[in-house]
Amino acid sequence: MTDDADDAVLEGSRAHYEDAEYYDQAYRKRRDDVRFYAQLAAQHGGPVLELGCGTGRVTKGIVERDVAVVGVDAVDAMLERARARLAKPKRLAKRVEWVEGDLRSIRLERRFPLVIAPFNVLNHLYFRADFERAMATVHAHLAEGGRFAFDVRMPHASELARDPEKVYRVGTVTRPDTKTRYHYRERFELDPVTQIQRIDFAFVGVDDPSDFHLTPLTHRVFTPTELEALLHYNGFAIEHRYGDWSYEPLHAGAESQVMICVQRE
Repeated sequence: MTDDADDAVLEGSRAHYEDAEYYDQAYRKRRDDVRFYAQLAAQHGGPVLELGCGTGRVTKGIVERDVAVVGVDAVDAMLERARARLAKPKRLAKRVEWVEGDLRSIRLERRFPLVIAPFNVLNHLYFRADFERAMATVHAHLAEGGRFAFDVRMPHASELARDPEKVYRVGTVTRPDTKTRYHYRERFELDPVTQIQRIDFAFVGVDDPSDFHLTPLTHRVFTPTELEALLHYNGFAIEHRYGDWSYEPLHAGAESQVMICVQRE
């Protein structure tokens, strides 16, 4: 997402999201975060500004609570899938406005009681300038007394220290478009200076090993104390910090850092 990123980082910021149908299949069982954000939206009211709405997985949960959403995403394929997901019934479709845009620069000239960036969206802010611009976007759209909520990955030393020469066998998957079965593999590599982790998702045809696809994903790793400092110096205070979707405090084994923030006075 940054103008300073090299081609490999830029590719990893988008490639995982170009196949929206497979993306939906891969994360179809992920529901706890949907309930969390939907409950938060019902509590604070709408409309909600969702930065990085993807295929509308979280969006749908919110509008089902009778709360309107403005969904922003930079990837055409994700927005196309989101529109299809919420096209019917009309009572849901009329509560959503879709906007193609970059969360670092978009300005809608509107204020919202709740701004959210679900499912690791901010892990694609690779450099400090990216983070600063994204936080400026949140400030520009957050109503007085509003809340900014998001989640990012919780780093674990054992995961970050994985051998980049090792390929991990995960299982088999079926592509939803062709119904072709693939062996699914993953490889991890961390740049300790930039704190950017590259994950390669490899798909090898079960019946035809020459049918091979590689999809990179790049994430910026944020430690809890670093994230707290970045938020502080960009005008936010952490109101609540959780380690899961059931409001448990952040802990060493948490998968995610779940944040609810307010603007600092």
